[in-house]
Amino acid sequence: MGAVEQAPGGSTPDSNGVVARIVDEVYRECLPDTSGELADYIPELAAVQPDSFGICLATADGRVYGSGDLDHPFTIQSISKPFTYALALADRGPAAVAQRIDVEPTGEPFNEISLDPKTQRPRNPMINAGAITAASLIEGRDAADRFARICRSYSRFAGRELRMNEAVYASEARTGYRNRAIGYLLRGAGIIDIDPDEAVDRYFRQCSLDVTCRDLAMMAATLANNGVNPVTGERALARPLVEQVLSVMTTCGMYDAAGDWVTTVGLPAKSGVGGGILAVLPGQIGIAVYSPRLDAHGSSVRGVKACRELSARLGLHFLHVTRGAHTAIRAAYSVTDAPSRLRRDADELALLRRFGERARIFELHGDLLFAGAESTVRAVEETPGDLEALVLDVREVGDVAPIAVRMLNDLQGELAAAGCRVALVDPDAKLGHLSSSLDPDDPRGRVFADRDAAAEWCENLVLDQHRPAGVPAPAALRVDEHPALAALPEDEKLELAKEFEIRTVARGELVVARDSPRAGLFLILDGRVRFTFEDRQGRRHRLVTLTTGMSFGEVPMLVGVNFANAAYAETTARLAVLPPEKFDLLASQAPELKLALLERLAAAAYAQADAAVRALAAHGGT
Repeated sequence: MGAVEQAPGGSTPDSNGVVARIVDEVYRECLPDTSGELADYIPELAAVQPDSFGICLATADGRVYGSGDLDHPFTIQSISKPFTYALALADRGPAAVAQRIDVEPTGEPFNEISLDPKTQRPRNPMINAGAITAASLIEGRDAADRFARICRSYSRFAGRELRMNEAVYASEARTGYRNRAIGYLLRGAGIIDIDPDEAVDRYFRQCSLDVTCRDLAMMAATLANNGVNPVTGERALARPLVEQVLSVMTTCGMYDAAGDWVTTVGLPAKSGVGGGILAVLPGQIGIAVYSPRLDAHGSSVRGVKACRELSARLGLHFLHVTRGAHTAIRAAYSVTDAPSRLRRDADELALLRRFGERARIFELHGDLLFAGAESTVRAVEETPGDLEALVLDVREVGDVAPIAVRMLNDLQGELAAAGCRVALVDPDAKLGHLSSSLDPDDPRGRVFADRDAAAEWCENLVLDQHRPAGVPAPAALRVDEHPALAALPEDEKLELAKEFEIRTVARGELVVARDSPRAGLFLILDGRVRFTFEDRQGRRHRLVTLTTGMSFGEVPMLVGVNFANAAYAETTARLAVLPPEKFDLLASQAPELKLALLERLAAAAYAQADAAVRALAAHGGT
């Protein structure tokens, strides 16, 4: 069975995302391993289908990935122990529970009939002695009510009502002599103060609750989500108690194999002789595996192997923690919301207003580990509408896990295959330049030094895709064709055009230096002119790029202030320049002409300023 992905709320979209593929890879790698034995000391467990196998992951916000037998029921067995311990903590408080149950690893089998020789208490709540003690601490009107409270508690974690498997319970009750011996030992030592048969019976019942691999993954995700079920939103356990439970699971959950588990897998976990394993990465993900063949420690052979593989491939070891926020997405917007600083003509602006939502920019931050990469990939995949261009800005990202590189690389390939080109803003090569080249014709995208250049790239892709057939790109203008002169009468337009001087400026050449006094009114007849500013490190950035049909120099001409920013030719540019002295003569010789010119210039300047403000408001900086 291939991997499936389930969205919060229970819907199952078609998805071939990288996480689903990794789960499926691990499933297929572990599937041939048929070593291990069934738990034959409980007759009903010896009769289960020995080769059933499922892997399920649930994120802390409720996304579920899985492969194999996700909905095959099996009994929870010892995986019940942390959840009854949690309810006992909630009922009695940590201090009272600590008087009955220690929290130290044992190094002994889970069913050892012993107490700590110094404290005369069970060494921890994950072994049978501690679990029976925890079951004895559950409050309620009577035995039936106390077990009903256990069922309701487990069900809050799972997000659905769980029920007991009567056949397995009967089988355990018939053969559970060792556990009864532990119960009487506890009663004799004064650790439990109720009828030991009631405590042991409640333990048998909790171990006999039926769950699925999907249920366990959601129970683990609830622990990962600080005790709140990520799908139902219902709180199953208070946050401080979650920390207590996960701490004990880390040191004691895998019994006498706990040290090897923490070293190689690095997740708080609990196994059960029913074949299940539950593991938690706090704040990020819950994992469940079901396969009933057990190793010498009483844990699922395939389950241990699968968890080890998932931890390694997804970078889940709990000592490798993110320094950033839980979500890697700092901001997400389209080029309609945040246009580049290239000022465009009215026709191009109209096209971008209509189709700009198809080009989107995601700003990422913090350390990019599995959870951050998974949420980013999912957010991109769930973006409404058709994506034609995507930019991932990773300049504010710190540590990048290998799994994050793989996930984003796979996302890039999938989008490219669907016709969406992807670019990175990654001047420090934090993702290893996923596009593999800087070739502008590379169908997978490009790598840019700043977000503004990437936004312009997005806009150009959208315009190329949606510009009507036969509509040429903006052509070079004569002076009398420039929009600044458009409102003038024909004779006055031609007369004024004669006053302009024509200049051709090479690409990269300085047009006007910063702090220059007024140098004239500049009309761009062809090409592009870039205004720049410098950051604190002295690096030059684009403030705005003006294109054919636009103008600059109006404010210094009218107010008499110096140029606040330097202007360079971004391409070879052809400019018409009205020198200051000729501009001043218009006031005395043709005031109506000057007024009409100023009105046109003011309208153009307002449009340019409005576009610049929208871009800066959306993302700021570069």
